[in-house]
Amino acid sequence: MKNLLKLLVIILFLFSGTAVNAQNYKFGHINSQELLSLMPERDSAEAKIQLYAKDLEAELEIMNVEYRNKLNDYLEKQDILTPLVKQTKEQELSEFQSRIQDFTNNAQQDLQQQEAQMIQPIIQKAEKAIKDVAKENGFTYIFDLSRGAVIYFSEQSEDILPLVIKKLGLEQ
Repeated sequence: MKNLLKLLVIILFLFSGTAVNAQNYKFGHINSQELLSLMPERDSAEAKIQLYAKDLEAELEIMNVEYRNKLNDYLEKQDILTPLVKQTKEQELSEFQSRIQDFTNNAQQDLQQQEAQMIQPIIQKAEKAIKDVAKENGFTYIFDLSRGAVIYFSEQSEDILPLVIKKLGLEQ
């Protein structure tokens, strides 16, 4: 009985300490996509990415025009071509189609890499500002609402977007 009483006292002591510590947490939230949309660097990066994409599309269009010209030439002359020449032309067209497909696939991958390289420094700058604001204002946790992981937050959770905007010197 005496041991049980000691155990209860220890348990109460432990839980009372936990309850006191739990009240010291400060929670905040931010919509990082909204923050990124306000950053002027994002617009500049997107403009460069779009320009790069247009260059790739122009090159692809040149390849498509060349392919169509070769195909039309083949279709016009196919009745008078010898079987060997016909087979060679068909093989050329097939290889040209493969090159176009390879170019398209490589262009998509390259465009994604370019986008990642241009956007990553902007994301890092935003994350640093969020962390700095969290540290300066004593937040324990900051939840990003744009990532969809937070289902609920109370009114006690503070939206730190205005603080981060101020930290970055952005206009809202």
